[in-house]
Amino acid sequence: MDGVAHFSFSVSNLERSLDFYRGVLGLELIGVMERKGEDISRIVGFRDAHLKIAFLRLPDSGGITLELIEYVSPRGSRIDTRSCNPGMGHLCFRVNDLLSAYAEFRQKGVRFFSEPVEIITGMNTGARTVYFTDPDGIPLEMFQPPKP
Repeated sequence: MDGVAHFSFSVSNLERSLDFYRGVLGLELIGVMERKGEDISRIVGFRDAHLKIAFLRLPDSGGITLELIEYVSPRGSRIDTRSCNPGMGHLCFRVNDLLSAYAEFRQKGVRFFSEPVEIITGMNTGARTVYFTDPDGIPLEMFQPPKP
């Protein structure tokens, strides 16, 4: 492998997810497209696939992007997105002031697992972190590194 190009989440409604990732989290939209036809069907392994796709730029990531995909066809079904389930992942955003970001996002209606927690053991002692979800219940995290 030569590096990371992007990572992706499947979402139920691309427009709603763009409102969240752009309007709430502040990610920059690179572009939106629709894909259908033989090549995309072969790529994703679904006959007659039809996808709406958006790419967003992650801040300070060296060019890594977040790809959001809404499967128009075949239509997916909701899964259990709890972070304890095998195969489930999350995206962690580094922030300089977790308490301010938490307050701002709460005012915008973001659903959090808890209030921010200070890490008291291990290699990140002194850091703060909190988990929250996007509109589809995909777990996300904000992390404030420990002070040097």
